[in-house]
Amino acid sequence: MDWSPLLISIKVSLTATALSIVIGVPLAYLLGKRQFPGRPAAEGLMNLPLVLPPTVLGYFLLVLLGRRGPIGQAYERLFHQSLVFTWKGAAVAACVTSIPLLISQARVAFANVDKDIEDAARVFGAKEWQVFWRVTLPLARRGLEAGVTLSYARALGDFGATLMVAGDIPGSTQTMPLAIYDAVQTSNDQVLLAFVVICCLVSIVFTLAASRLASGSSRH
Repeated sequence: MDWSPLLISIKVSLTATALSIVIGVPLAYLLGKRQFPGRPAAEGLMNLPLVLPPTVLGYFLLVLLGRRGPIGQAYERLFHQSLVFTWKGAAVAACVTSIPLLISQARVAFANVDKDIEDAARVFGAKEWQVFWRVTLPLARRGLEAGVTLSYARALGDFGATLMVAGDIPGSTQTMPLAIYDAVQTSNDQVLLAFVVICCLVSIVFTLAASRLASGSSRH
């Protein structure tokens, strides 16, 4: 049995989660701690990847990441290779579909940090970056961990956007959800059962872990 879809899924999900952290944590901080015009609209737009049909989301990503798209062209100039139909393209697609879960959890975690504690740190001379790293971030840690956990689980299970952007190339971009789809088409029960069980177990474990982390964050 070919286990490459499992290895590709892990690689894609870890990369997607890393991208989600880099992009999502600053956005969640702005939404949770700052007031600015258009904030409700921004919060709504953050959830758009969750409600758009996967094929529509995948199409938009294909336009942006393709050789004629702005991101795709910039990537190709920097690295001299295409982003679409690669595992890196799959990681970007998985990041887009999973980042709303991280942002929603992290935004609430940041918003729940007591402003008086942050102000006390400022009174004692802490700069804004020091307040963030030494006060806000540690106090919001459990909520952030819950968001990261959910984001990873969602990235691991992405199908539609990944298929549109990266294709279904065995040994290259074929993740577990894509391998499951192929196994259904070819009646390969061994592959089907193995990857379905793995995906279900990971989803259950990560969802329970995220729920526990989120409940612990709300008590602090």
